[in-house]
Amino acid sequence: MTTAAQVPQTHPFRTLPKDVGVALVVLAALAIALLLRSTVEGRTTTFQDKTSPFAIAYPATWSNVAANKNLLLDVENPNGSGAFKTTLEVDVRGLDTSSPPTLQQLVDRRVQENSLLTAHHLISTREDTVGGAKAQRLEYAYVVQPIDQARRASLPVVVHAVDYVVVTKDNVFYIKLAAPEEDWNDASAKLNQIIRTVKVQ
Repeated sequence: MTTAAQVPQTHPFRTLPKDVGVALVVLAALAIALLLRSTVEGRTTTFQDKTSPFAIAYPATWSNVAANKNLLLDVENPNGSGAFKTTLEVDVRGLDTSSPPTLQQLVDRRVQENSLLTAHHLISTREDTVGGAKAQRLEYAYVVQPIDQARRASLPVVVHAVDYVVVTKDNVFYIKLAAPEEDWNDASAKLNQIIRTVKVQ
């Protein structure tokens, strides 16, 4: 006489509470990580000019650039992957109040200055308002050689840039954000946030 081997009964749902608990812990850890990341990335540093009402807020993780430029502000995102980093520059120039140039004349001068950049290509221009002042937005592209040293491998970089030409009663402010083409989508979103913080009067 043969007896059938009894198969032990299994309880597939016995470990379900543990699995749900582990999943909840993982989801909570991810939520905390995302919250910390957004907090860190959302922090800003405010720059206030000492001689004018100009103020601007930019990401706190960006750092000052040690360069021989006569600029009001020059910062970059040090976390860029390539040799050319996303940069924010602010230049201010006084106006002759007895015979001030028009906004269009200032824009034409800026386009002329930018035309000296390698492979400069003007993409678009449009009127805008920045900090309550009249402005013009210039979008363009050019090429840079970030590492220009003999025997060092470095490919040229296509740079996508935007200049805001902002006119007040006494000054013209040039606010420029430039980024490698592959980083432009992120940089453009940052620029929109930065421009909303500008005060010029």
